[in-house]
Amino acid sequence: MSDRINHECGIALIRLLKPLEYYLAKYGTTLYGMNKLHLLMQKQHNRGQDGAGIASIKFDLEPGNKYINRVRSDSDSPLKDIFSSFHEQIHQVVEKHPELLYDVNWLKYNIDFIGELYLGHLRYGTFGKNSLMNIHPLVRENNWMTKNLVLAGNFNLTNVDELFEKLIDLGQYPVETSDTITILEKIGHFLDEENETLYKKFKEEGFPKREISGQIAKHLDIQQILKQAADSWDGGYVIAGLVGHGDAFVMRDPSGIRPAFYYHDDEVVIAASERPVIQTTFNVPCESVKELKPGYALIVKKDGNVAEKQFREPLEKKSCSFERIYFSRGTDKEIYRERKNLGKFLAPAILNAIDYDLENTVFSYIPNTAIDAYYGLIEELNHFCNAIKKDRILEAQGNLKPEELDAILKLAPRVEKVAVKDMKLRTFIAQDSQRNDLATHVYDITYGSIRKGKDNLVVLDDSIVRGTTLKQSIIRILDRLEPKKIVIASSAPQIRYPDCYGIDMAKLSDFIAFKAAIELLKETRQENVINDVYKKAKAQENLPKEEILNFVKEIYQPFSATKISEKVSELLTPKEVRSRIEIIYQTIEDLHAAIPNHSGDWYFTGDYPTPGGNKVVNKSFINYIQGKNERAY
Repeated sequence: MSDRINHECGIALIRLLKPLEYYLAKYGTTLYGMNKLHLLMQKQHNRGQDGAGIASIKFDLEPGNKYINRVRSDSDSPLKDIFSSFHEQIHQVVEKHPELLYDVNWLKYNIDFIGELYLGHLRYGTFGKNSLMNIHPLVRENNWMTKNLVLAGNFNLTNVDELFEKLIDLGQYPVETSDTITILEKIGHFLDEENETLYKKFKEEGFPKREISGQIAKHLDIQQILKQAADSWDGGYVIAGLVGHGDAFVMRDPSGIRPAFYYHDDEVVIAASERPVIQTTFNVPCESVKELKPGYALIVKKDGNVAEKQFREPLEKKSCSFERIYFSRGTDKEIYRERKNLGKFLAPAILNAIDYDLENTVFSYIPNTAIDAYYGLIEELNHFCNAIKKDRILEAQGNLKPEELDAILKLAPRVEKVAVKDMKLRTFIAQDSQRNDLATHVYDITYGSIRKGKDNLVVLDDSIVRGTTLKQSIIRILDRLEPKKIVIASSAPQIRYPDCYGIDMAKLSDFIAFKAAIELLKETRQENVINDVYKKAKAQENLPKEEILNFVKEIYQPFSATKISEKVSELLTPKEVRSRIEIIYQTIEDLHAAIPNHSGDWYFTGDYPTPGGNKVVNKSFINYIQGKNERAY
């Protein structure tokens, strides 16, 4: 994705099922849990670089000892910051009393984060400031062990205002309206209620007060708590939580929008946002890592019992297709295959764009994350070339001279690494002219890779969202090579609608496809469509989210996808560029063929999986018409 988009977050949960002495004896270290947490988070650094945090719970300490530890960082290197502070404690122990590094009991009482239960989080800030107070895990503290709650997640809710009012109806006085605090307080409220119900029950049964805490911990019904808390949530979410006494859970939204995977054996329970990080960290096969079902929670009790239990009725599965196109690491075997297919399916449109002139066309990609789709494209082009070679050889019926055969066999797609990202743009420079000059030089080019005025240049991108980097940097700098034509091919379809489930794509006015459709409506004197959509959106503004329809679809209906792509090409072509520019997008049909099991495509189709999505897209359109540069949720 040549445009920078903040997105997603990453979670990592580890529960050690054996006594800590077991890991010392088998793996030779008392730091097994922390080392594995570090690796799980490092392997998911692609999911968040704005901040990171970890928390741990130590089991069965004597009263008066701290059993929950947490550290968070919003530094430029948050992961390094967090784990360096831990290893500094260990270094001090090794320097003075190295034998204590093998004394599990002493370490549990004296060193932070030596425990049995761990939760880690990597943050991309899609909403709110990147300060420590916005970084997970969050902690809801209480003197009752079973009322302490640690929470971290990858989520956005569309109906925070509605949920905030419900908290007030429950008698609470929340000090923030963010979805993070709303979720924390909602789960916390029902955790408190469950504690009170169990306390009353065991008191009536005659248990001494000192023993009631243990009984509550044993009988706490996490499934019921999550059912009550999540009853009216609208959005995409994977939320992991720890309860102070040692229960843990990971819950996934009913549409399966956000990703979650887990693995467990007799030693550990692991959950993370991506499957291959679990495979790598614990050296387990793909088949052993399970995907958490939509509407279900993985619940790990303090006694080690592990179960996947339903807390909401599952809806039609609409897993985020952008995870497959771009966000998740391509080391997942299914994602790698899907991305190659995205490139493969672009081949016919690309061949048409270059008039099938393979001999005078160079193929490349930008940015590096597009390389998997690029491999698929080149494989398909090679198949095309092989078919031509076969036909030509058969047509010759054995009457080929060696040089003629050489010429036929030479036919193959020409591949070059044309563009290289040279620096990370820093936008602290206030003056637009200076900022644009920096943007122009974000990428460098391989001079001599193109024959001036003779070669076409095809560049594959993951997706085109705003098109800002294309226009300000990539197209300008590629034009310096003086190709006859530049074709930019997007492995994703046209992004037409905002996301409200965790990706930082909230404003319609940002999308180049939306701008193109608006320009076409104006050029064809169909401004009445814009006005009609605005009136329909305003008429729905105060309706319950369940009754709202997505009328923004009508903005695009008068035009074919090809027509909009042509207008995008025009809008993204800088005036001084000499090469002809053509933008090609993936089709919706080929997207579904490439990624059949992850049909969450609302960014492209406007088919939102929850009612809150329709509310957000209409609000976003109202904001656009009214000139409000703000988020719609």
